[in-house]
Amino acid sequence: MKNLANIRDIENVQKLDNEYDLQKALLLDRKLRLMVKEDYSLKAIHDKLVNLIQVFESENWSDSETITDEQVEDSEIARKLVEIERKFILRRKEVIRKRLNSYDMTQQDLGVLLGHKKSYISELINGVSQFSLKDLVIIHRVLRIELSKLIPTYLQNETREKVRYSIVQLNKPKLKLRRKDLIMS
Repeated sequence: MKNLANIRDIENVQKLDNEYDLQKALLLDRKLRLMVKEDYSLKAIHDKLVNLIQVFESENWSDSETITDEQVEDSEIARKLVEIERKFILRRKEVIRKRLNSYDMTQQDLGVLLGHKKSYISELINGVSQFSLKDLVIIHRVLRIELSKLIPTYLQNETREKVRYSIVQLNKPKLKLRRKDLIMS
């Protein structure tokens, strides 16, 4: 499912590929369930996401006889990774809202500042869609929020696996990911 910059990209996703994708989809499902009440245009996206989840679960988790210990372990690791991401997004949301309040600004004002519609700003703040680097730099410069509170410095799942593979291919013993790089603190 790769990292979606915009929740509307779900329309192009054909299937969930792994446990990490499933856990991300479950998190987005919970967020979208609430957001659909405010923005009905997200309903079709939510429905597609629910379908992707159901297909993955029926293909991978429906027969208890075929579920392996490795599958359960992968699921638990993915759940922990997604929980760490969720907590980061929640902290970022709180920091942005607090700073907006200190400047007597609303989310809608932030939308004007960044050139985004109100509904899209809600998606960004709630972590359903990703801020662009330009958005984060503007927030950093104008609202004076540390970049480390705006940009996650851990490697996301796909990137982490690619980097790990590349390090092995390079055969450079001094290059390595530390445990905290692999697990996300």
